[in-house]
Amino acid sequence: MIRTPLINGCGRFVMKFSSRKLLMFNSLSKLLLTTFIMLCITGCANKQDQAKDIVVTLLFTNDIESAYEPVPAWWRDDMEHIGGIAELTTLIKKIRREEPNVFLFDSGDIFTGALSRLTDGALMFEFMITMGYDAMAIGNHEFDYGEAILEWQKNRVPFPVLGANLDYKGTQHPFAQRHTIIERGGIRIGVIGILGQDAASSAVAPMHIDELDVVDPKERVQRSVDELREDVDLIVLLTHQGHTAPMQTDAEIDPRLARDIEKDIALAGAVTAIDVLFGGHADAGTWTPVVQPETGTLIMQTFGQATYLGYLQLTLDGDTKKIKTYDGKLIPVNADVLEPDPVIESKNATYRAAHPEITEVVGQTKKRFNRRYFDEADLGNLLADIALEMTGADIGLIHPGTIRKDIPQGDVEIADILDTNPFVDPIVVVEVTGTQLKQIMEQSFTLLRGLMQVSGLEVTYDTSRPERSRLVSLSHNGKPVNDEEIFSVAVPEIIARGGDHYDEFLEARLLRKSKPLGELTIEYFRKYGVISMPASGRQRDIKPSD
Repeated sequence: MIRTPLINGCGRFVMKFSSRKLLMFNSLSKLLLTTFIMLCITGCANKQDQAKDIVVTLLFTNDIESAYEPVPAWWRDDMEHIGGIAELTTLIKKIRREEPNVFLFDSGDIFTGALSRLTDGALMFEFMITMGYDAMAIGNHEFDYGEAILEWQKNRVPFPVLGANLDYKGTQHPFAQRHTIIERGGIRIGVIGILGQDAASSAVAPMHIDELDVVDPKERVQRSVDELREDVDLIVLLTHQGHTAPMQTDAEIDPRLARDIEKDIALAGAVTAIDVLFGGHADAGTWTPVVQPETGTLIMQTFGQATYLGYLQLTLDGDTKKIKTYDGKLIPVNADVLEPDPVIESKNATYRAAHPEITEVVGQTKKRFNRRYFDEADLGNLLADIALEMTGADIGLIHPGTIRKDIPQGDVEIADILDTNPFVDPIVVVEVTGTQLKQIMEQSFTLLRGLMQVSGLEVTYDTSRPERSRLVSLSHNGKPVNDEEIFSVAVPEIIARGGDHYDEFLEARLLRKSKPLGELTIEYFRKYGVISMPASGRQRDIKPSD
């Protein structure tokens, strides 16, 4: 700054004074400006840090098994009815409205029941299209109508139906898409699906899958991971494996029905870079995520039958896309408060109208026929009696896995029976010796696949004994069974071909084939009209009381 000094000399003093104030003002201004800039930078940095976090919500289901309608929630105090496809759809849509980046997956077993059988599974796929699924894994029940039907159905839906370890027999040509990439909100998720070898070998009628090879999933999953890893932010594995579970909505309250997720934990530990695993087949509800101890994979599963929606929310670092935090839970499908989705209801009504025969009343029951998985049951006794009488066999055996629903009290429609017995494989009559029959019962007493329901036999066993030595006594029509005796046994074909680990039947001689159990049951109801409760006390566990 240049100034001209005043003559009287005061100007110099004024100039000095003004310069000093100006210097002080400039210094203060610079300080304030610097502070303001730093605050702005800090604020912007904080906002940028917050923006780095990305929230992703993963919704999942498993083992819906065509459970279209809500059921009584007698084991809960907070609701009277739970489940229902239309109610589940409403819940899913609500979450989509409220949260960003929502993905929806299923881990298999969408088929079973009357309408599924009559439509070859088309109805459930129609529901899933409406619900907006992003991908699903193939479960064992997807083969209920054979691999050709499944191949046709999966190729007509807009979302990928995955089976990384399913090949056409004798080749490495894939039966189904092995993996897929789904992108939403800037997040790319790689999704892989597998069907467990045990689920395929013991829970699928062999003639429905005999054109396919189900290979060990570990190598296939790792191969898919290696192909996906560089192109995605997250990898989700959908599995359908482990112990077969009963189709029971109350599975969560009976500790004997509780299944583990050991195979999922083992698979997640045997392959690298799986972020999330959603399981199926065991209906092993996990209230919160189980963390694989070696790989950190988050593992979850619902109880099945559309009674709960699986929910896993992930917070990802915006730079690395690594999972920073997670919140997982099972949300009950409270049918008391969730309005049914109108589109689902309309589709359901349309398909029912196309099959009016399922509403035909074929008989009445005086009481509700209930099923049990590990015990003798009214419904199991009835169905074993039907298999025996309608085929003319000496003995009727029905495994609990084929009994999918209780039969209500009062008028019984065809739909009720086909919901109870939806499978299309026939009842067959085979010839076994007394020795083989005892071995079959020993397999039943392991309870690995529940207790075989019987007709024509009186059985005493002791589950406190070691497996394969639990049979105490076995009689046929009041007479002890001798090892050399020959018996004709009516049994579902899946069991006669070694399903549910009943390998003893593989040595049995086939005598004849009958009709599927559902059709035999319809004929039985028409024949007798009013169905009374069958005789009980056929099987007794004499283990010492605790």
